Amino acid sequence: MSKIVIIAGSNNKNLEVANEFEKYFSDNDVQSEVIDLVSLNIPLYTPVEESNGIPEKVLKYKEIFDKAEGFVFAIPEYNGGVPPVVTSLIAWISRSGDDNWRNSFNGKPAALASFSGSGGIQALISLRTQLSYIGLNTIGRQVRATYKEELKISDVEAVADLLKRNLS
Repeated sequence: MSKIVIIAGSNNKNLEVANEFEKYFSDNDVQSEVIDLVSLNIPLYTPVEESNGIPEKVLKYKEIFDKAEGFVFAIPEYNGGVPPVVTSLIAWISRSGDDNWRNSFNGKPAALASFSGSGGIQALISLRTQLSYIGLNTIGRQVRATYKEELKISDVEAVADLLKRNLS
């Protein structure tokens, strides 16, 4: 069975989107896990915070990421960018003390989704760039929804299927 880590960058509409991906994977015999980053309450990465030590939660989730075969990122757009909770976790993993931290991401496929007031295009572009930089292979198609354009389950299913086909 494959293992997909589904990251929710907010715990409202994007968590609902993440749960729709999980439902698709479950219905298609693909093991997946939703991680609600907001509920983890990991401190914002800063060099000062790092001097207090790497949080145990970061080490736990780095291990989960190491074992993942693929990812889904469901994020809102905050002022044209990626939510700090997402970039902070990536920063923490890069500072986890593991010189091979990129192995958590290198060569693994990732799907992107956003439920945001403006559709999340700017955040998705930024996230795609960041994820490619750390080694993930982002698939071209993405899921978008707004308060005026409802989430289409058929879009979730199509993108999830593409991700599933790109697993090693």
